[in-house]
Amino acid sequence: MKNFTEELRWRGMVHDIMPGTEEQLNKEMTTAYIGFDPTSDSLHIGSLVPIIILVHLYKCGHKPIALVGGATGMIGDPSGKSDERNLLDEAALEKNVAGIKRVLSRFLDFNSDEKNAPVLVNNYDWMKEFSFIGFARDVGKRITVNYMMAKDSVKKRLTGEAGSGMSFTEFTYQLIQGYDFYHLHKNFGAKLQLGGSDQWGNITTGTELIRRMNTEEGDKEAFAMTCPLITKADGSKFGKSEGGNVWLDSDKTSVYKFYQFWLNTSDEDAEKYIKIFTFLDKEIIEALIEEHRQEPHLRKLQKRLAEEVTTFVHSKEEFEKAVEASKVLFGTATADDLKQLDEATFLDVFEGVPQAEVTMDDIEAGIGIVDALAGSTGFLASNSEARRALKENAISVNREKVKDDYTITKNDLINNRFVLLQRGKKNYFIITVLCNISSLVKKNKCKIIGFEAAAKAKYVDMFGSDQIVFTPQDVRKSISGNIVEIYFMDKQVSVRIPNTKYNSDGNFALTESVKEKLGLELYDLIEYCVKGNRIYFEKIENDQ
Repeated sequence: MKNFTEELRWRGMVHDIMPGTEEQLNKEMTTAYIGFDPTSDSLHIGSLVPIIILVHLYKCGHKPIALVGGATGMIGDPSGKSDERNLLDEAALEKNVAGIKRVLSRFLDFNSDEKNAPVLVNNYDWMKEFSFIGFARDVGKRITVNYMMAKDSVKKRLTGEAGSGMSFTEFTYQLIQGYDFYHLHKNFGAKLQLGGSDQWGNITTGTELIRRMNTEEGDKEAFAMTCPLITKADGSKFGKSEGGNVWLDSDKTSVYKFYQFWLNTSDEDAEKYIKIFTFLDKEIIEALIEEHRQEPHLRKLQKRLAEEVTTFVHSKEEFEKAVEASKVLFGTATADDLKQLDEATFLDVFEGVPQAEVTMDDIEAGIGIVDALAGSTGFLASNSEARRALKENAISVNREKVKDDYTITKNDLINNRFVLLQRGKKNYFIITVLCNISSLVKKNKCKIIGFEAAAKAKYVDMFGSDQIVFTPQDVRKSISGNIVEIYFMDKQVSVRIPNTKYNSDGNFALTESVKEKLGLELYDLIEYCVKGNRIYFEKIENDQ
């Protein structure tokens, strides 16, 4: 059996370890657990460390348990926090727990029938049976207040070193986490809890509770081990980019952005991270570090780190797509390459690039390149400047050079929505195509369902048709991201809504200038659908 602690130690992943822990791990297959706090419906890269530790544990022949804190999430862990967290309601917590279980299942096979198969548990399943009196009587009496107050996470909050004190709710957190260890020890044979170094106090409370609640000597063995909290070389917080948290779900952080995060790691951090976040063996990592030190400009270390982590989290195929997307900014991509990018990746690659909007009717009619560069978009200051740039052979449409007689049509659309203009090597501009709602409704046969009679008459009159399907749940979700999804038969059409916001009462709102730009008929329909979510629709199949 591979030495688990030795594997983590050379990778720099051992901070504190209780005496006897290594001996226990070397003696027999040991069941160990790590808890995951359900503060969101996904996990970000800070949670990769405990995930990877559980995978190492499994690879070394031990049995990992991943615990999702459905009960402890109702309280919030005070460790390392200066202020008390806002409490989540049950619906939000249930959603978060389900999301975290889904993420963890990508890395650990909880359906395996192997002897050391990973196990997934939720501490709400056993904590929900406790009454307050029962918990105080059976658990609270085992640990003294003096013992609990000696923990650093408690002392800092109570002495005013950080924040504004600590509520009784948070004070009990270590007892609840300690009981989790006792429950897993008793029912699953767990002898080891793992976690970050800020969890040492909570973990050792668990080992103490096991010793005090068990009467038989043989049932008192419990151990603790923590890993260092991950930091960046410049002292800034690990796990965040300029856009916020780097998540493990592609709908929160695209694979392209995820890949770029690791690719842009500093040399010093890359040497540390490749040990922590990959499963490459010691010899390969040492060789990579040496190669990198000899030729740091080639960034071999960062490239391998980005490859390994992106493949582990998302898949080899998604990694390869991210690499292809990365080529776009370096001038090696063709028009066909651009058209292979999905919408989210395209927007990520060209984040911050100025944009202008035209209608689909304009594209279908064809936009001359001079007008596309100047009058219709404002990319260049004037028609004369546009003609001069074209004469200099400096203009590209979707990476391909064009002349002054070029016309942009639907054939140029990327994802049926974008056209990439370029002057020179680094001056980019995006044309975004808006759909003309009225014309789409008239051209496509779809049916209104569930309107109040007066409202239905209003929109039939407005659009000259009763054939439309609008899904309010999608509208509400998408408006926050400035895109409305509208369904026409078997087609799905994206309509960009600029400068979208909500009023203080949560109602959809747009400025008067944006209303004008959209047209009142589109605005009224969107507003009607969003306010109160009063309309319910279903997708209509072709044969209806």
